[in-house]
Amino acid sequence: MIDRTIYDIFRRGSRTYFYSTLFFPPAVREDVFSLYSFVRTADDYVDAVPQEVEEFYAFIDRYAAAAAGETTGDVVIDLFVELAGRKGLDPAWTAAFLNSMEKDITVGSYRAIRDLEGYLYGSSEVIGLMMARILDLPPESHAAAQNLGRAMQYVNFIRDIAEDLALGRTYFPQDEMDRFGLDDLSATTASRDPRAFAAFVRFQLRRYRVWQEEAEAGFGHIPRRYRIPIRTASDMYRWTARAIERDPAVVHRRKVKPSVIRIVSGAASNTLKA
Repeated sequence: MIDRTIYDIFRRGSRTYFYSTLFFPPAVREDVFSLYSFVRTADDYVDAVPQEVEEFYAFIDRYAAAAAGETTGDVVIDLFVELAGRKGLDPAWTAAFLNSMEKDITVGSYRAIRDLEGYLYGSSEVIGLMMARILDLPPESHAAAQNLGRAMQYVNFIRDIAEDLALGRTYFPQDEMDRFGLDDLSATTASRDPRAFAAFVRFQLRRYRVWQEEAEAGFGHIPRRYRIPIRTASDMYRWTARAIERDPAVVHRRKVKPSVIRIVSGAASNTLKA
């Protein structure tokens, strides 16, 4: 039985992941809920307006206490620590994740793609590794799991350009913005030079597609009963990327997300194909 607190966190946090996850077998579904509620809670602290910095560091302290064997009474942390112990999640992965979340407090921009790589590893690649461990996938799957996490995160960066700017963050490399003649990624700059902005966004989408294709090349490592929700989530991110590629300026007008009907229909289609 999934705890109501983590159920609500997941349902509020991500439409695509939530409805895709419902297609996992019950035991796996519970583990994914525990993982997502932990990472979402940490992310929500640093994305709050104003940022809930003290609450974030208190969250880290509670996690450390739980990892040391203490029952904290925080269901999100206690369930995650139980999951981590049972499935053998590497503590270094959690440390990398929390370090990337802390960067959202201390770092607002990145000079080059190599400067962003550490953030991407902690914020997304380790989540792919944790999912691989939850699903008991072989080590040969790990590179694909990392690529899928990174690819999905990158689409989120593109989709959320306006939202991140409001939080004082730009995740895209400054040297690449310079190459396209963009001072920033604001709506004002995008409207002043729409061709350059569109070209920049499409350039970033090409990077996403390289990672996405490398990830999907590893789907053969995933048992068929688990492949349906993962393929569904992957398909929804491809849909989001296509929608933005057709009209890059849309990121300043609305948040591009697939509907519940599209997600569930996609999962049903993948079930039939399986």
